[in-house]
Amino acid sequence: MLASGNGTNLQAILDQLHGRDGFVVVGVGSDKREARALRRAREAEVETAVFPREEFADRGARDLAMGDWVEGLRPDLVVLAGYMQLLSAGFVGRFRDRIVNVHPALLPAFPGLDAVGQALAAGVEVTGVTVHFVDEGVDTGAPILQREVPVPPSRDREELEKALHAVEHELFPEAIRTLAGGKARIGAGSPRTGADR
Repeated sequence: MLASGNGTNLQAILDQLHGRDGFVVVGVGSDKREARALRRAREAEVETAVFPREEFADRGARDLAMGDWVEGLRPDLVVLAGYMQLLSAGFVGRFRDRIVNVHPALLPAFPGLDAVGQALAAGVEVTGVTVHFVDEGVDTGAPILQREVPVPPSRDREELEKALHAVEHELFPEAIRTLAGGKARIGAGSPRTGADR
């Protein structure tokens, strides 16, 4: 798993999947040394690593080192749990159809940064959460699962964010289970996906 911040989606996956039914979180990497996600991983006795952008010549060099670390763990999935850096095409290509992310909108609506702000500005009554495969675009990969979340009548951002986070914490583990069960794939030539290694 890769995470940059607080790691609440990581915690949901640790709580609901890690060590159960063959699921194991084999490692958590971050671009931030102080990320709370790393502490959550260590508390669960999961291996961690840090790849600060400033310690590498460029994004490609960082992603090469990070990809080597990930590959050494032999995961079935690379899960982005609040990882706030764009991945290079080289990294995405290396783990093609095995990288998944969660986004607080019903993609393709409101991709990219500040999806909540985009939804509120657009005046929609319903937004949602999408768990999707990661490709070279920004939130353009094929969706795995989606769930609607009503925008509160107050249109209060904090209230909407709280509702979206609650759904993320349910939907992300559910999507990983779906992948492990072989119920979601991209194309006939996709590698086996899952989180049971």
